Amino acid sequence: MALVGLVATACDQYVDDRALRQAVLDLLRPAIPFDAHVWMLTDPATAVGCSPHAQIPSLDALPSTVRLKYLSSTNRWTSLSGGIAVSLASEPGVGAGDQAWRAFLRQEYGVADVASIAFIDEQGCWGFLELWRRGDVFSRTELDRLSQALEPVTAALHRAQIAAFAAAPAEQTDSGDPVVLLLAPDLEVRQQTPGVDACLRALLPTEDDRRPVPSAAYNVAAQLLAVEAGVDDHPPLSRVWLRPGRLVTLRAARLEHSAVAREESDIAVTIERCAPDERLALFCRVHGLSARESDVLRCLAEGDDTRTVAGRLFLSEYTVQDHLKSIFDKTGVRSRRALLARAGG
Repeated sequence: MALVGLVATACDQYVDDRALRQAVLDLLRPAIPFDAHVWMLTDPATAVGCSPHAQIPSLDALPSTVRLKYLSSTNRWTSLSGGIAVSLASEPGVGAGDQAWRAFLRQEYGVADVASIAFIDEQGCWGFLELWRRGDVFSRTELDRLSQALEPVTAALHRAQIAAFAAAPAEQTDSGDPVVLLLAPDLEVRQQTPGVDACLRALLPTEDDRRPVPSAAYNVAAQLLAVEAGVDDHPPLSRVWLRPGRLVTLRAARLEHSAVAREESDIAVTIERCAPDERLALFCRVHGLSARESDVLRCLAEGDDTRTVAGRLFLSEYTVQDHLKSIFDKTGVRSRRALLARAGG
């Protein structure tokens, strides 16, 4: 069977995004040899990384790796489109950030080339994959093979998000205390609150005898740096599933200090339960609801009945019912109560 068929079969077999990514990587490696990889899921609205599946030579250099990646504009996942894999070696470096990223890959890891592809559809960016290679560069034939995986993998990653909303929420076990990491400008962790380790282990499973890796925190903080540098304008925010049915939001912001320049100030990253309006917005995006369908669902979430929704949105009650039927079809639920439970958590 051709590579695209094997990938499509794997995508149909797995709902769990980690198992899916590992299965696809196992299929890609013989056809497109690589020495390391980074496969990041992203918040579909902000395109900020939130859930990594990675194998890189050194975790000690991870803060610098994430920071420099976000500050480079060459083949950035937010600029990739058209379903075509691209190679770093075939693109000129046009700025200081690009040159710093290339030099770091070469000097720190001995990487000669990086093949990149982004998984994007009409509802947003679901993730990106980078294959790193030492020695020689990726050929156009190899990049074409990687491009063949785009469509089935994008659809599968999208389905995984839908399945996460459908999962029954786990029992609430969090203390409710603030969860905050304080990062230096180079993204090294300075301090953190007591609840951070438990959250990080839930976000990225880690052996009990190892410190959890704050990858999701690095990503939102690096996005803040990218915004400040003018590389990208998406907000430094990502929403990610902490556990089935439990969605959290990570945000990054600079601390203010009158005696320190802004670029030298520390960065605070917070991890908090996703606010109802943010969760509802993501639910609408993930399920492909139209703007008007989203308006109807927001009104229902605020407790409105059909007549009130019609009045607020200047629609007939029949039109509201038509929109609701379409929402049911797209989300796979058959009652308002089930719909609101799934959207609101």
